[in-house]
Amino acid sequence: MANTALLNNIDHADLKVIARRGAEFGDSVNQVAVYPTEFSELQRDYPVFFRKNEAGDYFCVVLLGLDKAENLYLDGDRWIARYIPAMLQRGPFLIGFQDQSVDGETRREPVIHVNLDDPRISKTEGEPLFLPQGGNAPYLQHVSQALRVITVGADMMKPMFDAFDAAGLIEPVSLDIKLDDHTEYKVPDLFTLSEERLAALQGPALEQLHRGGFLRAAYLVLASLANVNRLIMMKNAKRAGGN
Repeated sequence: MANTALLNNIDHADLKVIARRGAEFGDSVNQVAVYPTEFSELQRDYPVFFRKNEAGDYFCVVLLGLDKAENLYLDGDRWIARYIPAMLQRGPFLIGFQDQSVDGETRREPVIHVNLDDPRISKTEGEPLFLPQGGNAPYLQHVSQALRVITVGADMMKPMFDAFDAAGLIEPVSLDIKLDDHTEYKVPDLFTLSEERLAALQGPALEQLHRGGFLRAAYLVLASLANVNRLIMMKNAKRAGGN
């Protein structure tokens, strides 16, 4: 069980976070969960797909590699893309909720927790979380933004998929990648959107998708699929390099 604590500038004044990327920090994964709030950044570099969890609910992922524990976007301690998915940007932090009094009313407010056992946590190296006078340091502000992307995106997930489903857009996809006569990959259990059905939407169905703010999300998902070719090129380059 993770050793988590409510982050504060008294108990954790001297905490630092090692911000570089690396396999030792859990970055060697071939896919990661993502959120609608980051689709516009993700679609430039990654293919976005959908999966179903054990309860049968859809969620979003980006593919980072083809083999188990392979991240083609990770080069040693560098990330070779313009944007890192928020779930990886957040590092050892997560959002919790706490009852707080706001203008005389008790509200459930989001608060940041930290996993003190995470290998990125240090007192000797890395980015400070708090300024000497107690305010949030730039790195913690960055983490807070990543956590907002996750929290707001998680709230959008169900209505977005309900809208896609109501419009009949979601369809299973078979991702078969052949690198040469001897090397072939099949990535199972993926879903995407039907470009043909999206293009054919008219009237109320189209208006409902647009009004919910999900029409743009649909086009971003479809645009991202071109990055499957980028993934193949990166994989071939890695093989050619003998890695």
